[in-house]
Amino acid sequence: MATEYEIKKQICDIGKRIYDRGMVASNDGNISVKLNDNEFLCTPTGVSKGFMTPEYICKVDAEGKVIQAYEGFRPSSEIKMHMRVYKERPDVKSVVHAHPMYATSFAIAGIPLTEPIMPEAVIALGCVPIAEYGTPSTEEIPDAVSKYLQYFDAVLLENHGALAFSDSLLSAYHKMESVEFYAQLLYQSKMLGGPKHLSEAQVQRLYEIRRQFGMTGKHPADLCPNNKAGKPSCHSCGGSCSGNCGSHGHSNEDDIIAQITKNVLAQLGK
Repeated sequence: MATEYEIKKQICDIGKRIYDRGMVASNDGNISVKLNDNEFLCTPTGVSKGFMTPEYICKVDAEGKVIQAYEGFRPSSEIKMHMRVYKERPDVKSVVHAHPMYATSFAIAGIPLTEPIMPEAVIALGCVPIAEYGTPSTEEIPDAVSKYLQYFDAVLLENHGALAFSDSLLSAYHKMESVEFYAQLLYQSKMLGGPKHLSEAQVQRLYEIRRQFGMTGKHPADLCPNNKAGKPSCHSCGGSCSGNCGSHGHSNEDDIIAQITKNVLAQLGK
């Protein structure tokens, strides 16, 4: 098991990766790791993620209050968003927030990433919805993100950036990479005349592969009851499964997967 100091070093390494890949500029972005139910490590505010060393990293409790921080350093103001993820997703061990160019562009344009264009993206992410805009450092962003936490492992933040979370720091970072790669492919394919979507049957087969692999996290493949009935999934049904999803304990507000697909298709004029 990694020591606390080793985890701090890993956070610094991931910070350098997101900085070097252009996923953040200046002092943007933040990273956190769960040590236990009441101790979390997180990046400080006002510091470039590409130039951190272990002593930069702060320790906070489950309320985001400082347990330990070197002089001159304090937790990111976005720690509220991280704490909401940990509170509502006990399986999550790390959260990464960044502003990757293509994914953030989709977030600014108000277009969620829901088009099935690549097997890896369908299996790893399923869909990436957009959480409604909230003022940074307030409870508005955690509240907006909250409604998506039980269904996805990554979300776009309207006019802001992207958020990814998983059962390890490396996995959370990889999800952020996957979101950005998905967004870049989708953007560039649109520049070439529009992507050719995977068929409903192809999406279903990919969802079944994911289930067979026993992959962790939240994903549309595990949500829609139509999957088991051999009907179109939420990823591609355009909302026809919304009534069935509601019968499995999802409120109308939380039944977001089908609605996201319906909205983006309307935005794209399809």
